Amino acid sequence: MADPRIIVVGAGPAGTRAVETLVAAGLRPTVIDEAPRSGGQIYRRQPANFTRSHEILYGAEAAKARALHETFDALAQYVDYRPETLAWAVKGGLVHIQKDLRVEALAYDALLIASGATDRLMPLPGWTFPGCYSLGAAQIALKAQGCAIGEKVVFLGTGPLLHLVAWQYLKAGNPPAAVLDTSSVAHNLQGLPLMMARPGQLLKGARFMAALQRAGVPVLRGVEPLAVLGSGETGVTGVDFRDANGQERQIDCNALGMGYHLRAESQLADLAGCAFAFDENVRQWLPDIDAMGRSSVANVYLAGDGVRILGADGAEAAGALAAHALLSDIGRPLPLEQTRRLQRQLARHARFARGIAKAFPWPWQQVASLPDATLVCRCEAVTAGELRGAVQAMHAPEVNRAKAFSRVGMGRCQGRFCGLASQEIVAAARNAPVSASGRLRGQAPVKPLPVAVTQDDAHG
Repeated sequence: MADPRIIVVGAGPAGTRAVETLVAAGLRPTVIDEAPRSGGQIYRRQPANFTRSHEILYGAEAAKARALHETFDALAQYVDYRPETLAWAVKGGLVHIQKDLRVEALAYDALLIASGATDRLMPLPGWTFPGCYSLGAAQIALKAQGCAIGEKVVFLGTGPLLHLVAWQYLKAGNPPAAVLDTSSVAHNLQGLPLMMARPGQLLKGARFMAALQRAGVPVLRGVEPLAVLGSGETGVTGVDFRDANGQERQIDCNALGMGYHLRAESQLADLAGCAFAFDENVRQWLPDIDAMGRSSVANVYLAGDGVRILGADGAEAAGALAAHALLSDIGRPLPLEQTRRLQRQLARHARFARGIAKAFPWPWQQVASLPDATLVCRCEAVTAGELRGAVQAMHAPEVNRAKAFSRVGMGRCQGRFCGLASQEIVAAARNAPVSASGRLRGQAPVKPLPVAVTQDDAHG
């Protein structure tokens, strides 16, 4: 009997460990990777002609990055690896992919999606000015190109990534002008008991913060962002905020890095028909999976930050566990103790993640009360006031109806930048819980295709 056709989407921590497990079981999966080389966002590799060491690129995570890279490189001869390839749709047992100007539809018997996550952003007046970046983009600049996003950078948002990227800029010789954290010390203490599930990670985060403070970088907590200062011509010139004492303040800068944890890249799971459930901890709709990573759709498995935002270590465990589920379902189960060990690891990561969500909460109240003139959807130039009007004047009951009236989330980013903020604004306009505002449904292609790809080719 021929081996089953297995497709793994993503070659970050979750995808790599899933592929490792499948190859060890004697299978040869096809691996679709949007990046030029494996590693994902967290362990993104530098261009082939760059020679910086893992220690310079990844700091305290160098050993983990090296191990992941070496693992995938050793697997390359045993898999059908498709780098620089976009998985843009899933339908009818086919994964539609695009590389350069060529499109192809790959059939599968089992599909494991490890699509990762992107930054969760909060719109602000002025956030579209040149020089305003996500934390992930600020990190990519360092890792992939060896440069900073500006000479005088302020980092704004909340969560471990905020302090990590600020520390990485400090380590690279570009100390931030300030770190503005919307979470308070009280919030941090609330999450502490759960975060003790991983004391090593907790200590690492404390070291990052201590290093910033020793270097004289202002780290302000409990802030309320008000506006990005500047213009379309000058770019970012500063940031306006209210500090923990309620005093309005401004800090000069020529670049701003923003981010509030991550949002799951769940569009492919949506197109595959997977059921979703609302997670109150992170205020996001996430694909519904069982304890092993099985989705609600037969033969579709989900792992990593695209389904549960547990960080790189959690993604590695989730990827291996989803591969265990896949192997069990095709009649090739692995030793039960291996599965149980991965489940214990994942439970510890999940407990830590719940603590992170408590310690660094998404400031949804600020999002819900954004000024009417604030541009929420960058692609379609939709303001918070226009979105509220779609709810109040046109009686849109949820975010997809509001999308039809206002075009919010219809642009090339497919709601990646504005989707979660739009849900909060719609919910507040209806005076309803955010879970009642629904979620922006995924549409194919999940990312734009080149204009030279014709419709006939795309369906051929």
